[in-house]
Amino acid sequence: MNSLMIQGTASGVGKSVLVAGLCRLLARNGVSVAPFKPQNMSNNAAVTIDGGEIGRAQALQAIACGIEPSVHMNPVLIKPEADEKAQLVVRGKVVGELHAKRFREDRIGWMQMVLESFSKLQADYDVVIIEGAGSPAEPNLREGDIANMGFAEAADVPVWLVGDIDCGGVFAALTGSLGILSATENARVKALLINRFRGNLALLDDALIWLEQKTARPVAGVIPWLALELPEEDAPFRHIGIDSAGSDRLNIAVIAYPRMSNSDDIDPLASEEKIRLRFIRSPDELTPADLIILPGSKHVASDLSWLRDQGFVPALQRHLRYGGKLLGICGGMQMLGRAIEDDGVEGGSAEGLGWLPLSTTMRTEKTLRQVDQSSPCFNDARVTGYEIHHGESDSDATLFPFAAKSEDGLVWGTYLHGLFEQGGFRKAWLAGIGFAASNGRDQHERTLASLDLLADAMEKAIKPELLEPLLRRPSCR
Repeated sequence: MNSLMIQGTASGVGKSVLVAGLCRLLARNGVSVAPFKPQNMSNNAAVTIDGGEIGRAQALQAIACGIEPSVHMNPVLIKPEADEKAQLVVRGKVVGELHAKRFREDRIGWMQMVLESFSKLQADYDVVIIEGAGSPAEPNLREGDIANMGFAEAADVPVWLVGDIDCGGVFAALTGSLGILSATENARVKALLINRFRGNLALLDDALIWLEQKTARPVAGVIPWLALELPEEDAPFRHIGIDSAGSDRLNIAVIAYPRMSNSDDIDPLASEEKIRLRFIRSPDELTPADLIILPGSKHVASDLSWLRDQGFVPALQRHLRYGGKLLGICGGMQMLGRAIEDDGVEGGSAEGLGWLPLSTTMRTEKTLRQVDQSSPCFNDARVTGYEIHHGESDSDATLFPFAAKSEDGLVWGTYLHGLFEQGGFRKAWLAGIGFAASNGRDQHERTLASLDLLADAMEKAIKPELLEPLLRRPSCR
């Protein structure tokens, strides 16, 4: 078996993480494996080594495989900008806008291109693990589908269907999803997976027997609930720092505006023992906060307008007046500057908050690049990450990895996503703003530790006879 597709009964059942875990399991057993997601909808993106843009989850899955991410791993990326409009990224490059009223019609032409990317991965790797999107059992999305069963049928790949027991209703979700599929799609589902189980597995025995009899499918395994330090694609409110006692604790508030993007930039900070981090949507939630972060934004002008409408500006002014720190990342930094001029990208220019000495012009061409260099300003600590933005700002290169800071040193801005991944830099910057709160551990180490924990659990939980075909390696390529 050289490919397997993981589909789910709903969004958020753990497809992205389980694909990463399965990729890690196979890679550790010497299998040349790659991830693939035909169509992704997310504002959490990553940059490939060749300057393309893919979903952040596929970049994580590539890490699990021990390979560099490629635009072919996620050939269609949809980045929502408004309720009925999104930016369309095809094989890593922006090709235009996608409108909800034409979504089903416009995607019909994508199938051949998606299949070509999949074929390239199949030629380069022993096994390709494919992730579905949302649920395959949505009647309104069946026509022209390239994300779930439409792709599985066209590519002729087997499917395992995943349900999340932690949120309840998993048996109804699994059997109900199968009931909606067509006869050929139904036959393509070869096994079922139950994710995030807590408690004594023996208590589930009768239900598993019932499920296998009811569906005439084996339950491939029951994956336990695990405390993992892995980014999830669209779950920004998962970050809750450890609320430790003591005056050396750092309180961080992240403003979660409606078009927030790349929320996983915050993960390394949220993982620190002496940091208490929370996402907020109201000025009343700001206190207490030593550091406030304005994260990335998929639509800077509308999120800046939302900040003003919600009353955040006077609350932020008060925060700065009492010596609080403020950090803007990418779109958040642009908001903190003097002005945002628009060359037709977002539909209008805007006055910035004026706390950083820079101005931004939104250009049609998007900047996409990986970064790996040392920072003279912070003990020559290594800094890694990536830039992904339409804006061009009059940055101060001497502040790398930051683009600007205020004269009093309270406000900082950067274009770099993944800024805090390297523990040495994270520790140096936090110390520089007055908080010795970092253990200096690289986020990559934490990620690999979680991937190994997940792979261990999946190897133990999945029935060997179902896992074994994926572990067979061809004698030659």
